[in-house]
Amino acid sequence: QDQLQQKIICPGPVTCLTASPNGLYILAGVAESIYLWEVSNGNLLAILNRHYQDLTCLCFTDDSSHFLSGAKDCLALVWNLYNVLQAEPSQIPDPRHVWSRHSLPITDLCCGFGGPLARAATASLDQTAKLWEISSGELLLSVLFDVGIMAVTLDLSEYHMFCGGMDGSIFQVDLCAWPVQRDRTFQTERENGKVFKGHRNQVTCLSVSTDGSLLLSGSHDETVRLWDIQSKQCLKTMNHKGPVTNAFIVLAPANMFNPDGKPSMPLPKFSKHLHGTESSDEPGTEGVTLRLGLHQQEPGQSYLEKAERMYSQMYLTREKNLVGDQEHLTIQVSELEEEVSNLRKINKDLFNFSARIITNPAK
Repeated sequence: QDQLQQKIICPGPVTCLTASPNGLYILAGVAESIYLWEVSNGNLLAILNRHYQDLTCLCFTDDSSHFLSGAKDCLALVWNLYNVLQAEPSQIPDPRHVWSRHSLPITDLCCGFGGPLARAATASLDQTAKLWEISSGELLLSVLFDVGIMAVTLDLSEYHMFCGGMDGSIFQVDLCAWPVQRDRTFQTERENGKVFKGHRNQVTCLSVSTDGSLLLSGSHDETVRLWDIQSKQCLKTMNHKGPVTNAFIVLAPANMFNPDGKPSMPLPKFSKHLHGTESSDEPGTEGVTLRLGLHQQEPGQSYLEKAERMYSQMYLTREKNLVGDQEHLTIQVSELEEEVSNLRKINKDLFNFSARIITNPAK
């Protein structure tokens, strides 16, 4: 029987949730806000409020350097994780890109491979799926369907984009089709060979296997289906007792079939308050933690502030030496010359005293 490892109480109903591929951070959408936790200690690192309506989807890039957020306000935002971590607690960092080309709520997001150079796909109720470039923020492709799109994913080679519709259909869009067009219309009657048919209600999630041969789909018709992409045939149907909201294909962990397998490190309790505030200091949370960002610095000046202050002092000293106050330098030189003269006199007296003792033996 599965054991509950940790129960995390959130500030409100969670509408979307994701973890960074490197396992260090967890993102959750609660109403209009994005909450960022650090997994190793449970600290709440940031609360981002840049959406105007409830969050619907979140996803990380494969290198965990960026994450994307979509909401009912029709906006998809691209965030640089390290800019978020470096931001002052009193400031809300700006997203790297704001994509506002959808006219109805965003329903799903998907990121390809390549970290900050990757391409990302967005799906919306406005019956379009769009492909973007994260580095430049440019729109690469917009495909118009005859139904609202609820789910989107890319295969590993990024030759195809799969889109799940509200009517239960799954559409396969060729990204390498010729001629290249930024705006395309997917006409179902002409492309029957590129439609997966079987679900009786809206498709909520899609996932492609690592070899690119299988497609997994979940739907509100209470089933999960496994498809052969080449033939568009349904290989397996798994029934559930309610609408399927999420399903994806992952590599099996090493201890999956070990009945005694347990997590090597238990999860700490996740904080309800931003790290650094008085409310977040809870007793009994001792330990050694390695972190990044200004929010983890000691009270007082941050590292960046100290570095800037030291640089300004060095610059002022160099400026004084180059341009500086000649009278002040003259006084310093005269004081040093006087001190050297005194030291020479003391050294001479010591030498004479030692010489007399050596040349005049005791009687």
